Amino acid sequence: MSQAQAPDSSFIKASFSDKAAIAMGANVASLYGTPQQTMRAALTHLANDSVKISSVSGFYATPCFPPGAGPDYVNAAVMVETKYSATELLNHVHHVEAYFGRERVQRWASRTLDMDLLFLGSQVAPDLAGFQEWHDLDPGLQATRAPDKLILPHPRIQDRAFVLVPLAEIAPDWSHPVSGLTVSQMLEALSEKDRAEISLLPG
Repeated sequence: MSQAQAPDSSFIKASFSDKAAIAMGANVASLYGTPQQTMRAALTHLANDSVKISSVSGFYATPCFPPGAGPDYVNAAVMVETKYSATELLNHVHHVEAYFGRERVQRWASRTLDMDLLFLGSQVAPDLAGFQEWHDLDPGLQATRAPDKLILPHPRIQDRAFVLVPLAEIAPDWSHPVSGLTVSQMLEALSEKDRAEISLLPG
């Protein structure tokens, strides 16, 4: 009698159960072309055996943040399904950034590609207290201080029209696990001026 074989562990791991959102932006050309061309090329490198792209927003023209720090940006949002843990996904995102010439020299400097992990399902990381510390950080310190660990959801997600406008296009009903607000509600809470500064690019 033949002995039953154990299930293939690689098959067991093959389900994409966790959904994540990633913000993309660029405001200077790379070896791959304009910011839009760079971001489109980056999408092909983001997808792999453990990351499946489920939707991509339109590309938006947005004012440089902080004002005067460089050329205006192109921004977009991407929804993915992943088998990675949050840390693994962040590391993968950083590898993609580096491939397209991103250098982490100065906080909020001009960049060929910027990718931020916004959320992974309803995870709060490293824990509620750690999230709250960075969420409540004094605005005057945000330009000089960066966390040394992954913070989820992204602590500035509710403050940035250049994140929320494209994100609302592809994930309007995602609910923040701490505030309880949906993406649509967070976007609506921003000023009309902030929302109006974000414009959809053709194509």
